[in-house]
Amino acid sequence: MNLEELAEEFAQNVSAQTDAIWNGDARTGNKHAKRYVAAYKNLRNHGDAGRDALMILLKHPRMDVRVKAAIYLLSERPTQALPVLEEAAKSKGMIPFEASQVLKYWSEGTWSLDVD
Repeated sequence: MNLEELAEEFAQNVSAQTDAIWNGDARTGNKHAKRYVAAYKNLRNHGDAGRDALMILLKHPRMDVRVKAAIYLLSERPTQALPVLEEAAKSKGMIPFEASQVLKYWSEGTWSLDVD
């Protein structure tokens, strides 16, 4: 899989997880979460090129994909990720709440993405 395909794999599985959660299917949601984490790890292994591929998702039409990409990019690309999280946090709902929580931990200096 090339980097663009890995980023698309990330996006598709974030979307699928969100949809599964809204349908009350946590088991399927967890399956998709494992897949987007695996896609992220693969992208991360490609260094800046992998992060660049993930950055494209900051403009994705779905808020859940934009926010998840921003969360995964926050530590290495805060200048690009923070505005996405800040914009999402202005709304109401599950995804905006997730964005606001990440922003809270970031501002407190306690943010850490643990995917290893």
